[in-house]
Amino acid sequence: MSKHGNIPIPNRLYMMKKNQRSTTEEEKAVFFGNQECPEIMEQITLYQDDRLAIVEDIHNLNQDYTARIEAFIVLLCQQGKGSVYINDQQYEVKENDLLICHPNIILERGMISVDFKCCGFCLSPEYVRQIGVLSAESWDAKLFIEKHPIIPLVPREAILFQQYYDLLRSKLTAPPCKHQKELINSLLQAFMYEFHDTMERYIKVTSPSYTSGEKLFNSFIAQLSSSYPKKRSVTYYADKLAVSPKYLSAICKEISEKTASELINQYVVKDIEYQLKRSRKSIKEIANELDFPNISFFGKYVKRYLGVSPKQYRAALD
Repeated sequence: MSKHGNIPIPNRLYMMKKNQRSTTEEEKAVFFGNQECPEIMEQITLYQDDRLAIVEDIHNLNQDYTARIEAFIVLLCQQGKGSVYINDQQYEVKENDLLICHPNIILERGMISVDFKCCGFCLSPEYVRQIGVLSAESWDAKLFIEKHPIIPLVPREAILFQQYYDLLRSKLTAPPCKHQKELINSLLQAFMYEFHDTMERYIKVTSPSYTSGEKLFNSFIAQLSSSYPKKRSVTYYADKLAVSPKYLSAICKEISEKTASELINQYVVKDIEYQLKRSRKSIKEIANELDFPNISFFGKYVKRYLGVSPKQYRAALD
């Protein structure tokens, strides 16, 4: 099974055996469409390319593996029940439940029933931006899905999802036609309109108006979430986006109710928690990997945002 890579790159699906140290020599990235580890992708996908993958069977994924997902995931539980861990939070899945995940999450398969069946697809972040789906860049929708990744569908909605999936599956597995790319794009866009309507039962999802501020905010979040190790300076991101740190922070506050610095720390803390929980690297190695100047500064940072020292945090996990 592949290992979790040190550098998150879009379109990659990372696997790492639980509690196993990841080293440069051991790391293997599983790309959509890459033949580096075909046996893994063949176990869980019916079709894959550099844009998307069709998922049909997860029974062959061992329960003692975790995955760092750098793609959008949409999976429907067709039958049975099971559990899944998302960023170490357990969720129960049952028939007609829809699992929705944004990129940059840690996913672990828990127990599933013998009769468990699911279907769905994974979409690369680049592809989602290209087809311009409605909710992908909605901050409200992103926050809602982070808190509620399992969405119960009514029977009519589940049937509709299955219809979209079956049509998408048939088009991807059939001999290519002249306008196949356009057909696939249109099918996924239509599905996202349906999903948008489903989300309206839970939250008012505002369609992106694509103002200059929203474009800036989305670019900032895209850079922040996809980088590793993450720079902790607002100035660093502001320079890359050609704006002042003050303006970037003001836009972030206006859209997300958090400053740029608060958002940066939120993402950095996620990386710290992942390393402290999932790797056997020493605290010094983690500090170096996450680009902290020294172990003392790292310890103070962890204490400030997690309330305990790195050593105490790990001890609490045992």
